[in-house]
Amino acid sequence: MIEPQVNASIWKPSATVAAVIERNKKFLIVEEPREDRIVFNQPAGHLEDNESLLEAVIREVREETAWGFKPEHLLGIYRWKHPQSGKTHLRTTFVGSVFDHDPNQKLFDGIIKADWKSLDELQNNPEQLRSPLVLKCIADYLAGARYPLDLLQDIKSD
Repeated sequence: MIEPQVNASIWKPSATVAAVIERNKKFLIVEEPREDRIVFNQPAGHLEDNESLLEAVIREVREETAWGFKPEHLLGIYRWKHPQSGKTHLRTTFVGSVFDHDPNQKLFDGIIKADWKSLDELQNNPEQLRSPLVLKCIADYLAGARYPLDLLQDIKSD
């Protein structure tokens, strides 16, 4: 039997999670520094080893906004290649609600603040968006995209 060769140079995207959270026609957005400017993004971050996608998005929302997050639906899975760095992001985005805000919690390093912003505020400042994923995810959310969370299967080995 021939054993397959492992190629260390296999391309791998960056696996990330994000949350679209709306309340009173505003979206929970984080402000963070990127290069020489402040950018807006959904609460988002990288999937960590031994962590499910749901665990990751719950953790990221708490770390970046000081809100507890309850995922209710899968919004979509998005692939985006950064035009300057060439890095590809594979982003799993969730829709849900927040609860249990802790105003005394220190936010994750690099997060300036979490704030609620209207769609107009985001659309009127496209240069401040971290990526086109911000408005694409909101557009999909407003169009009614929702998928059941049980589409996600976290298979654990014994």
